[in-house]
Amino acid sequence: MQRRIRFLTYNVHSCFGTDRKLDPARIAAVINECRPDIIALQEVDVGRVRSGGMDQAHMIATHLRMEAQFHPALHLEDEKYGDAVVTALPMRLVKAAVLPSLGEPRGALWVEIDLTVVKLQVIVTHLGLRGSDRARQAAVLLGPGWLGGIAQGEPVVLAGDLNAIARSAAYKLVARQLKDAQFEVNAKRRPTFPSRLPLLRLDHVFIGEGIKVERCEVHSSALARVASDHLPIVADLVLEPLEARRADSQPAYGGGRAGMARR
Repeated sequence: MQRRIRFLTYNVHSCFGTDRKLDPARIAAVINECRPDIIALQEVDVGRVRSGGMDQAHMIATHLRMEAQFHPALHLEDEKYGDAVVTALPMRLVKAAVLPSLGEPRGALWVEIDLTVVKLQVIVTHLGLRGSDRARQAAVLLGPGWLGGIAQGEPVVLAGDLNAIARSAAYKLVARQLKDAQFEVNAKRRPTFPSRLPLLRLDHVFIGEGIKVERCEVHSSALARVASDHLPIVADLVLEPLEARRADSQPAYGGGRAGMARR
């Protein structure tokens, strides 16, 4: 049995819009325009003075009537800043850790989401501003502690603001192992940054085996263009259980013409 989900990734810019207004409810409203099942968020503030000490991961999740897992890439006393996954589906934290960086601290968050027919591995990250940092961070995420440790055939989504265009080293590293969801369905790839006049495709949804993309679009409503400096990407994904994929790969009726003769 196949399972369809709608996945969204969004750099929320600490919920500060291009009009400089701080408004987590507006971010939640943009997300709600897309009606996603699973949401990957970057640049989320928790307890930071600049954003009024609010827990933005919890606030956004509450507005959407969902639950959140948050990981701070930056943690200074009570101030935190990082990535989150928000969903109403059963979710289990697998791993949350910092990534190597000579610049601003970066991290990644890995959760397993139970879709009944299959368990989806979701990794959300926000890579650095330096090319050398991004390449190291991408290599770590592809290594044994992260994607390299996931059993072959298990469905995986890696999403977030990679700060990387298609010709960058970090993007190319990831694209060798995973498929870019925009490339699967769109003849023209849409940029995501800056939101008012997008020029760069920095935000990405990558998928692994057993996942098909029915639709992948950059959401550019009037509200989205002002709520953050990035636009969200929304992707409709179809997942098939590993057992079904194994069965489909077997020759029908025992294989070959001999099998067909026994019909």
